[in-house]
Amino acid sequence: MKKITSIIRKILLFFDKWLITPITKGILSFTDFTKNNGKELEKFLNKKQTLIILSLLFAFIIFFVVDQNTNTIINKQAEVLYNQPVTAEYNAEAYVIEGLPQTADITLIGSKSQLYIARQYPNNGVSIDLTGLKPGSHKVSLKYNQSLPSINYKIDPSTATIIIYEKVPETRELNYDILHQDHLDKKLSIDGVDLSRNDVIIKGAEYKLKEVATVKALIDIDNISNIRAGNITLSDISLIAYDTKGQPIDVEIVPETVEATLKIASPSKEVELEIIPIGELAFGKSIKEITSSIPKVTLYGDQKILDTITKLPVEIDINELTESKDYNINLKKPSGIRDISSKTVNIKVILDDVDTKEIEGVRITPVNLSSTLKAQGVSEADIQATVVVKGSSEVIENLDISTITATVDLKNYTEGEYDVDVIVTGPDVRVNYESKTKRVRIRILPK
Repeated sequence: MKKITSIIRKILLFFDKWLITPITKGILSFTDFTKNNGKELEKFLNKKQTLIILSLLFAFIIFFVVDQNTNTIINKQAEVLYNQPVTAEYNAEAYVIEGLPQTADITLIGSKSQLYIARQYPNNGVSIDLTGLKPGSHKVSLKYNQSLPSINYKIDPSTATIIIYEKVPETRELNYDILHQDHLDKKLSIDGVDLSRNDVIIKGAEYKLKEVATVKALIDIDNISNIRAGNITLSDISLIAYDTKGQPIDVEIVPETVEATLKIASPSKEVELEIIPIGELAFGKSIKEITSSIPKVTLYGDQKILDTITKLPVEIDINELTESKDYNINLKKPSGIRDISSKTVNIKVILDDVDTKEIEGVRITPVNLSSTLKAQGVSEADIQATVVVKGSSEVIENLDISTITATVDLKNYTEGEYDVDVIVTGPDVRVNYESKTKRVRIRILPK
């Protein structure tokens, strides 16, 4: 207690020496001065010049005070923070929120210096506290987490009407879509896709889940560099839920991404070019030789389509041709073929004078007859034909007679006897084939 009393005494002595005593002496001095000089002071204050000076001094002081307050009011400024994200506090595992604004505009009001300071502070954004609210419709207020209490603010919108739904889960089958498949090298094709999982869980409001028609993994070919034949594994493939119209549905998907393994193949097939002359040569002319700059090409496409193709037909127009000619032909891709090894071909046709030769005893074969019927010639002359071949003498002399076929087309014929046209064909396109025997009599019988 003695120590405390000593400390208090020292404090009081300090204030008495340096504050109370000087102030008291000043007041006493001013009082003595006014008593001794009262008449002179009164005389001084009654002077016109003194009154003018004091009036000006007081006016200046009042002007300064008012000006300072006016500047404070006038210098108030506003600044708008556009599209500030809105966050909500709620149990995201149990509920789904609809009607929540994604962003809000904040108008800050204050002096220029205050606004400057406010911009230096981190922006905590706009928040809505939904904790404790149950499923249903609610009107809630938006709150701006400001750092400076000296700043006034307004939020637009300031309130929101939200709907809270219970979040329910469902398991759905996972499919896939391949984006930008047309950007894939035409020599390559996708043989198959294996996803890391076959199903996913979607979560959301019950009515939203009913709108989901399919969930797909979106595989973008543009995200793959240096694509080659073989297996390619892609990670972080995004998943999207769609309705029946193909529009995205906003639901939670677990997991958010999957892995996909693409089986890249390059099916191809090498086939010969089949040169097909179209039209009739000028009278007295025949084709002696047809040569092609490339005898074969490689086709790229689906294997099923490639299996059906044996040759690539190339047509050349020889109608009324009187002399040898070179053709530059753009090769056409067959339906279903994505690419071809050569895009053009040069074909040279050499002409010669026409020569004629008759080939007798070519046996006639019925074709397209029902499997329950059989056909026979009425006479010996009706089962064989004489074939007239026209072409360059060198070509027809070396012609393989066994390659010539004579047929009668009996499609849709029933039992009975019929006169049927004879059709003659051969593999050499340089030769013109005709049947001297135009029609034969055929008898159709049951087997």
